[in-house]
Amino acid sequence: MNRDLFARHRAVLPDWLALYYEDPLEITHGEGRHVWDTAGNKYLDFFGGILTTMTAHALPEVTKAVAEQAGRIIHSSTLYLNRPMVELAERVAQLSGIPDARVFFTTSGTEANDTALLLATAHRHSNTILAMRNSYHGRSFSSVGITGNRGWSPTSLSPLQTLYVHGGVRTRGPYAHLDDRDFIDACVADLEDLLGHTRAPAALIAEPVQGVGGFTSPPDGLYAAFREVLHERGILWIADEVQTGWGRTGEHFWGWQAHGRNGPPDIVTFAKGIGNGTSIGGVVARAEIMNCLDANSISTFGGTQLTMAAGLANLNHLLEHDLQDNARRVGGLLIERLRAVAAQVPHVREVRGRGLMIGVELTRPGTDEAAPEAASAVLEEARAGGLLVGKGGGHSTSVLRIAPPMSLTVAEAEEGAAILERALRSI
Repeated sequence: MNRDLFARHRAVLPDWLALYYEDPLEITHGEGRHVWDTAGNKYLDFFGGILTTMTAHALPEVTKAVAEQAGRIIHSSTLYLNRPMVELAERVAQLSGIPDARVFFTTSGTEANDTALLLATAHRHSNTILAMRNSYHGRSFSSVGITGNRGWSPTSLSPLQTLYVHGGVRTRGPYAHLDDRDFIDACVADLEDLLGHTRAPAALIAEPVQGVGGFTSPPDGLYAAFREVLHERGILWIADEVQTGWGRTGEHFWGWQAHGRNGPPDIVTFAKGIGNGTSIGGVVARAEIMNCLDANSISTFGGTQLTMAAGLANLNHLLEHDLQDNARRVGGLLIERLRAVAAQVPHVREVRGRGLMIGVELTRPGTDEAAPEAASAVLEEARAGGLLVGKGGGHSTSVLRIAPPMSLTVAEAEEGAAILERALRSI
């Protein structure tokens, strides 16, 4: 059955639409932290549809909210008043930490970042953007143009001039040998030097933890130090929270809060987990920035009633059950368990992450060279053992990405770690 569907997939979909596994997997249904395939095999899901299934598969509150809303009206567009959209916007604005916040809903993280770039360039009358090396911000023309990850950048054409800054990767690159304080100082000096050679950019866009790049991050406080330099020049700070938002990192509700010494970002983008699988993205910005556009702009499907109902139910569940603390507690245990395993597996260079956002970087033993074939082998072995994980990595890296639903239990974390240990030892 999978072979037939795979053949049909290849016949009508693009060659660049990648599939995991030598024998691609069709997932038919899920519950909690588990999913099932067409053959009835059960898997512990440690990737959650690329971090979208934030709370749980088939969460009853979300299922009920979607069914009830679908029975009333599914969609009317932003041209009409929309109660669920207003209610979710109120919650997001309050949680964002941005004063006098305005919220615009989109259908994806790509579209959210695209909107943030539109706002920043219009507000600042500049098409120059600062971005981080190893970054990923989406697949639209403008977001590809600022993505600092060659594996996800299919064209050099862009409506923007992009300048790349050091700092997104702590353990690789020219400053890796420095301690945290000196690392931050070196990155700030690099930023200041870069700004001396160009017209003032519109904004810096940065993921607090780089997702596609392999769950890498700078020392806490780097973006706060950047903000001092940016603020002096009126340059905006866009925090791409598509993967880090809603408490996934455990220590903070937003990833930017690890860098919040000098206040919140000017713009925050979000998506993925808030919809728990339904298509929600969005932008939060100060009113003066959000309202700077001097032409009409709407979103046909952004803020549609069905997804807003799902988002409200999902957010309420997350807050009422304090899943941020669960991500901190269970994620901390999982990281330590995996680090203990890594100490005995020569292919593992580093286990890193925060909360339930964990990267396991693989290299050829005794070197810093990426081992993509090892990552693929572990992916296959983990699946055979009943565990689904993701892959990622930027320049010359290969990383296993672990990001289960934030309701993961201690027992499930231990089960997944045991499967992953066997897979790692099998390389």
